[in-house]
Amino acid sequence: MRIESFGRTDVGRHRRANEDAFFRDDELRLYIVADGMGGHAAGEVASAEAVETIYGMVKRGLPAIGDPDEPLTQPKARAVLRILEGAIQAATYMVFAIAELDRDKSGMGTTISAALIVGGALVTGQVGDSRIYQLRNGTAVQMTEDHTLIAWQIKNGLISPDEAKSSPHRNVITRAVGNRDYVEVDTSIVAVEAGDRYLLCSDGLHGYLHAEEEIASIASKGGDTAVDLFIELANRRGGRDNITAVLVEVG
Repeated sequence: MRIESFGRTDVGRHRRANEDAFFRDDELRLYIVADGMGGHAAGEVASAEAVETIYGMVKRGLPAIGDPDEPLTQPKARAVLRILEGAIQAATYMVFAIAELDRDKSGMGTTISAALIVGGALVTGQVGDSRIYQLRNGTAVQMTEDHTLIAWQIKNGLISPDEAKSSPHRNVITRAVGNRDYVEVDTSIVAVEAGDRYLLCSDGLHGYLHAEEEIASIASKGGDTAVDLFIELANRRGGRDNITAVLVEVG
């Protein structure tokens, strides 16, 4: 299975610094988007430290499962889920510990959307409101759940999606990596197919995407062209936040 990825991050049109971070490794088949938060450049530290920690933990853990191209058995699938979840928990503890040692970084944190392709499957780990989309047969599907107050309110029928657009609580995140020493991580496994694309992005991009059809249309351009188009679209529609996109293509 041939895997190729493309990625870019942009400061946007209103921010002075970029607190997003991303990682892509087509050999390890690991992909991460992180959107940091916190004053005194703490968000930049949180996202970078989290990405580095997850990479290190996954790289050390994967050899224990054997040949990464062999189909996932049930025990092997559970082992991979534990590796990715454990890596995100390690990042949580690392970011929290740094903030405990440096008062200027107190309360810093980051979102994490991580994807690992192994054994013909895509394994995801999710904390916060960055997202992973699956693009298959011209259709885009959001694979991850936003950990935000608004998403929780919509899920529980407290407000409608239309009311959410004007809610004053739009930016309230209910889970983040690093603001405590533990976080609940959402994980999932889906089979990949030849021709699949997967988009990992920060809310600085998906907040400006109007429809899933639009996501599929842009992603179909493929490669750096698609990534550049995503960044340009977010900037053209406001660019109020940092913008990050990683596109993973399955050959």
